[in-house]
Amino acid sequence: MAKVVITLAQMNIALGDVRRNSAYLEKTVAEAARRGSHMVVLPELWSTGCAWEQSKELASALNSGIFNDMSGAAAQNKVCVVGSVLEKRGLEVANSAAFFAPNGRMLGIYRKIHLFRLMEEDKWLQPGGAPLAMDLPWGNTALAICYDLRFPELFRRYAVNGARMMIVPAEWPLVRLEHWRALVIARAIENQCYMVACNAAGPIGAETFAGHSMIVDPWGKVIIEGGETPQLLTAEIEMDVVDEIRDRIRVFEDRRAELY
Repeated sequence: MAKVVITLAQMNIALGDVRRNSAYLEKTVAEAARRGSHMVVLPELWSTGCAWEQSKELASALNSGIFNDMSGAAAQNKVCVVGSVLEKRGLEVANSAAFFAPNGRMLGIYRKIHLFRLMEEDKWLQPGGAPLAMDLPWGNTALAICYDLRFPELFRRYAVNGARMMIVPAEWPLVRLEHWRALVIARAIENQCYMVACNAAGPIGAETFAGHSMIVDPWGKVIIEGGETPQLLTAEIEMDVVDEIRDRIRVFEDRRAELY
């Protein structure tokens, strides 16, 4: 599958209002399917926002609650759906990005490895313990979440192991917009892969989020980028570009991993 149509659902999350956010999911995935999308990407914690104090009551266990909503939207519209939500794991809660196939089956779940102390995420959530990459029709695809962008080691590991696309749901504040843009583009260039990054937009609780969801190609070219308000962004990408760029500048062959 050389060409992939992707819709980024840059949304203003209703803080703590799962029902309202789930209604947005249903409407948005249907619209993305109408546009011919193969995949819909939602922001980080799209169903709740950072409602930390309510996190245990708002979280869903696998195969229940918001996970069923995502599965149903994928199956009903025959598109892939990915986004991060609060996952109940026994007595703990994780920030988990689930990837659903067009038949509604969950192909994988990535639990955020790096928790963001500045917004007290580490006080409420349990960190993940493993990376996640999946073999999909368009190639090996890896998941990360928001603050993970500041840890290039994770993305390099993915790339060295064959990732051609990396998907990043985020809630990245407007005050650090320049960091967001620079890091997403840098991760694409240094790993010669597509970066598919979907951010929340507008005021949510005490923070204002940056928007500027984007898809960046392996050369660092921005294929599509949103503004600072909620919107749906749809673009077609050509996966063969990954091989073209990797053949042109052989970064992975020139690495001297034994020295660092």
